[in-house]
Amino acid sequence: MARRPLSAALAFVAGAAAALVIPTGFGTAPAAQAAAPGDRDVTAVMFEWKFASIAKACTDTLGPAGYGYVQVSPPQEHIQGGQWWTSYQPVSYRIAGRLGDRAAFSAMVNTCHSAGVKVVADAVINHMAAGDGTGTGGSAYTKYDYPGLYSGSDLDDCRAEITDYNDRANVQNCELVGLADLDTGEDYVRGRIAGYLNDLLSLGVDGFRIDAAKHMPAADLANIKSRLSDPNVYWKQEAIFGAGEAVSPSEYLGTGDVQEFRYGRSLKQVFLHENLAHLKNFGEGWGFMESGKSAVFVDNHDTERVGDTLNYKNGSAYTLANVFMLAWPYGSPDVHSGYEFSDHAAGPPNGGQVNACYSDGWKCQHDWREISSMVGLRNAARGRAVTDWWDDGGDRIAFGRGDKAYVAINHEGSELTRTFQTSLPAGDYCDVQSGNGVSVDGSGRFTATVPAGTAVALHVNARTCGGGGFDPDPGDGPSGASFGVSATTQPGQNIHVTGDQAALGNWNPALAPKLDPAAYPVWKLDVNLPAGTSFAYKYVRKDGDGNVTWESGANRTATVPASGKVTLTADVWRG
Repeated sequence: MARRPLSAALAFVAGAAAALVIPTGFGTAPAAQAAAPGDRDVTAVMFEWKFASIAKACTDTLGPAGYGYVQVSPPQEHIQGGQWWTSYQPVSYRIAGRLGDRAAFSAMVNTCHSAGVKVVADAVINHMAAGDGTGTGGSAYTKYDYPGLYSGSDLDDCRAEITDYNDRANVQNCELVGLADLDTGEDYVRGRIAGYLNDLLSLGVDGFRIDAAKHMPAADLANIKSRLSDPNVYWKQEAIFGAGEAVSPSEYLGTGDVQEFRYGRSLKQVFLHENLAHLKNFGEGWGFMESGKSAVFVDNHDTERVGDTLNYKNGSAYTLANVFMLAWPYGSPDVHSGYEFSDHAAGPPNGGQVNACYSDGWKCQHDWREISSMVGLRNAARGRAVTDWWDDGGDRIAFGRGDKAYVAINHEGSELTRTFQTSLPAGDYCDVQSGNGVSVDGSGRFTATVPAGTAVALHVNARTCGGGGFDPDPGDGPSGASFGVSATTQPGQNIHVTGDQAALGNWNPALAPKLDPAAYPVWKLDVNLPAGTSFAYKYVRKDGDGNVTWESGANRTATVPASGKVTLTADVWRG
């Protein structure tokens, strides 16, 4: 089977022009200090978001949620075209790509810093574009000639595609899908690459994701890094593990952090085909690289498209995998935030402009409550080992992070009610997954019902719902209804709930509140209703033209309890 060296370089070929990613180099790296991600180690990877949209997200969601970093797609000038992979075919090192110009990039960095969020730039330094043409910033180019930057003598002598991943020279000196492979062993090339990265550092960038690192010798990357104005800058390298291949990701650990691709692949295997109970020693115990230098993810833009990992189409399995990643103390997590796709090559909606989350196809995983609420839990639990592990031998697990946090995950098809043993201090907590209050007794125990496909998550910085540490969704309150309906939709369609209460639109579909598709195919919404209220309701499907489809069957009914919410999270759309 042909090897697929994924990455920001997956590589789709369209017509005569090649498509994106990877190649170059030789050698072993000398020891170099790798900068740690810091106390807040979660990165939101805003795939193909315009810089102006990222700036707004830093202020509105990323900073308040506690994300430490935001990773932006490659900012350099690239080939023209609507496909996402055009961002990974550089034409020059000017900041003049589809996602914004130099001024927009600088403004984004400053805004994110003001929100307490550091910026990581995806750096494509292994190769240049294939084909001939004019770049997004107006620069003319031909393959092997990029005026004012590189000429043919700066490219590797192997002018053929990579064919053998068991041959180091073939992997690091030849071309992936026809992309012009830079000779990173050459002093001039190293200097030009370092000049580009130093330019980004001058604008305030805090770190780099090195695309296609596997296709450049570790010694070449160490030399380039040593030329930076901050040689200890955060440095995260994409080096994809392939069993028996000539180049191993561990070769790059001396230069910086390395992305552990086995992590996401293994989570897919466990969540779809095995039992969550197997995760008890997940990480180094599975043969992964050392935790302190590993960057991990449930999915990225390459792996979600080729099926190597889970993606948003996997519904609650995907959501719960992200919950687990953020709760589990291995590696530094990347939370992928992209857009819906059916055409794997399709570029971002609106050219990368995000007018609103959950519209125009933008998935905004970074802002799903189930995921964003876990960033605060991870920050609170930093430095604490796993304690109080429990599992049922199947797909229900629970574990603590010492006296700082506790998580229970129910990946089964029916609800779980049990008393959980924690090491948390006694008192009231907010379950940041649901927004409901939980009381832990003097022995560290609490009793909860965990609906199918959901989780419970407690931590010491979220003691009261709506208070410090947890910002509930609009509509959350002390009493009301928690809706959750499993319903499939087509692009442009949304699920709403209506009923005989003003908060439900009084049976008027135009006023019916929209449910949140974050855990698709389950759509969720919490609605405030007075305690003791009996009400009727039904779900409706609406499209962008305002067409309304009512679910079939009789009206559903429910009653709000004297305190808390009525849970309606097991509803299924009736066609």
